[in-house]
Amino acid sequence: MEGRAMTGIILFVVAFILLLLGVPVAFAFGGSAIFAALLDPNLGIEVFGLLPYRVYGIMQNFNLMAVPLFILMGFLLEKSGIAEEMLVSLGKLFGRVRGGLAIAIVLVGAILAASTGIVGASVVMMTVISLPIMLKYNYSPRLASGVIAASGTLGQLIPPSIVLIILGFMMNISVGDLFRSAVVPGVIVVTLYILYILIISFLKPEVAPPIPTDEPYSQVLLQAVKSLLAPMALIVMVLGSIFAGFATPTESAGVGVVGAILLTLIYRTFSWNLLIYALRESVKITSMIFTILIGATAFSLVFNESGAGEIVTNFFTSNISSKEVFVLVSMAIIFLLGFFIDFIEISFIVIPILMPIAQEFGVDPLWFAILIAINLQTSFLTPPFGFSLFYLKGTAGDKIATSDLYKGIIPFIILQLITLLIVFFFPKLLSLF
Repeated sequence: MEGRAMTGIILFVVAFILLLLGVPVAFAFGGSAIFAALLDPNLGIEVFGLLPYRVYGIMQNFNLMAVPLFILMGFLLEKSGIAEEMLVSLGKLFGRVRGGLAIAIVLVGAILAASTGIVGASVVMMTVISLPIMLKYNYSPRLASGVIAASGTLGQLIPPSIVLIILGFMMNISVGDLFRSAVVPGVIVVTLYILYILIISFLKPEVAPPIPTDEPYSQVLLQAVKSLLAPMALIVMVLGSIFAGFATPTESAGVGVVGAILLTLIYRTFSWNLLIYALRESVKITSMIFTILIGATAFSLVFNESGAGEIVTNFFTSNISSKEVFVLVSMAIIFLLGFFIDFIEISFIVIPILMPIAQEFGVDPLWFAILIAINLQTSFLTPPFGFSLFYLKGTAGDKIATSDLYKGIIPFIILQLITLLIVFFFPKLLSLF
């Protein structure tokens, strides 16, 4: 028992040290697995003879093909000019009311989430376009930075989400069911964002003043409707085909790529340089994800073969009285890990450890997966390693102080946790859509 526990401890300690030293995530997990296997007399290097079979089994998963396709679709739309036009027109439409520009950013973030799902691209684009305008019209730097960073993370929950695809694979759940179940939580978090903006701008008018414009409102409304037609058509085409049962997520992702290319042609922004850029960036991100997956598979292999997984399962089942307590403890662990590592590592390392325990308690895997997805969304906002914070600060430079950025995202983290609690206490909400 002690030897198995020690192998598990060594695995996590060595991986954590390597991550702190700046070793790439895939090599940190793979390296810690090799180190722990060599120290364990019951394992040795021979344990990795199983690794090729596991990796080959992963590569045969049809749903994982959707990952590079959705990433490619996102990069094509990023450079098409559609998002910029939508943000400008909606900003004018809502800008006349207090907090209106912030509300427009939330809505654009939600639409981008349902059509691209790439956090970095969304945050950078909204920072470049909206932040100078918000600061010019005396928006609070805290509110401005918080709403941009938080809106950019909506792509982690609102389908077609890469997080949901990975969770579907790791937890052996239908991706289509995950997409359907994530719609209501996505609507809840967007609604909470907008309510918070309305309330704070009502209580403190100086933090989000209206933005005056001389354009006729009918003309502004027409521009907004026109800007929404293209992304909404793509959303209906991609998600509608999944929800109606006409296509699998992978097939709909392929349709989405074709639709994104057609939109760049319609908007006259298509070029071979654009296509090469989108393909190159998609290959980079996909390679990173699957390299981490291989390292994480080696990590999980050693963890399970050493018997450490059985010890963890026995500990939870012996010391926790109910599935609700287990789920809350799991959410707390994932939330804390989100301060230091991102959703990919958590999905590939922590989920395989928690799933056998969840099965022991009889936890509904679909409900558990959506709670995890909501929780993982916060990992993009929690300092010091929240990626949305890096993207925004790197783009904004000296326009936003780091202290204002950190304080600005706190209310939105709380709103995401409130969403998590709503879904926890009312699981039937997932079946409404």
